[in-house]
Amino acid sequence: MQPAQQRALLIGAMPALFVLIWSTGFIVARYGMPHAPPLKFLAWRFALSALCFVLWVRVSGAAWPQGRAQWRHLAVTGVLMHAGYLGGVWAAVRLGIGAGTVALIVGLQPVLTAVWISRTGSLSERVSARQWIGLALGFTGLLLVVGHRLGSGEVTVANLGLALFALLCITAGTLYQKQHVARCDVRTASAVQLLAALAVTLPLALLEPAPVQWHPQLLGAMAWSVVVLTLGGSSLLYLLIQRGAATAVTSLLYLVPPCTALMAWLLFGESLSLSVLVGLALTAAGVAVVVRATRSEA
Repeated sequence: MQPAQQRALLIGAMPALFVLIWSTGFIVARYGMPHAPPLKFLAWRFALSALCFVLWVRVSGAAWPQGRAQWRHLAVTGVLMHAGYLGGVWAAVRLGIGAGTVALIVGLQPVLTAVWISRTGSLSERVSARQWIGLALGFTGLLLVVGHRLGSGEVTVANLGLALFALLCITAGTLYQKQHVARCDVRTASAVQLLAALAVTLPLALLEPAPVQWHPQLLGAMAWSVVVLTLGGSSLLYLLIQRGAATAVTSLLYLVPPCTALMAWLLFGESLSLSVLVGLALTAAGVAVVVRATRSEA
């Protein structure tokens, strides 16, 4: 296989790989959350991930972003997409909200992205009727997959507010990166984003009274979070946003809750009801409609 064909194959596999990696974040929370408060866990994760990227940059000689404005834009996206999004999700789970419910709430991101683009006409994109149909299908699928967990008493004002905060952060970060961040090396960009996230998270983590218990499950969750989720998943998300239209990229997040449900079934024996299976099909169909509509209009 020629190098160009290998590159094309790798680029084509990036969306599916991203969904699989991103879906494990909720599984990791189940393993690691009992042994560390959320912000302390995330501060360690950001610090270790940033160190890995800095070492990678030093070995590879990758170019750092040019200009103060670019560093500032990357810092903003790092605070929103790492500190804000992950902090909101992990704190909400810590306060008792289910992983499936968080996945449902954060899964509203494509709808917010589409509404923002439709209202503002930003990013030189317009949401077509076909895309709205796809978004509606995907949202309906999400409701079927994890909707049974709503109304069960697990949602409070505090954890719901944190989950909504995470949703706003990941949506704003995605749109901000697409509009303001120029193309640059993903390794140096990620290092800047993580250092900014660490600068915001660390002071708050020091206020958490509970200590970190270095249990084997926590060590495994930390290793997976740093190596797979941050170095792999966050880098893929950066590249996907850089390469694709914002609505099509965020529509991939519709697949995360169904994938999480499948992983929970395989790993923890959680049941898959008929409504979940129907939701999986609707979600996949919705994503396909959005992505195909975007490609046909490109």
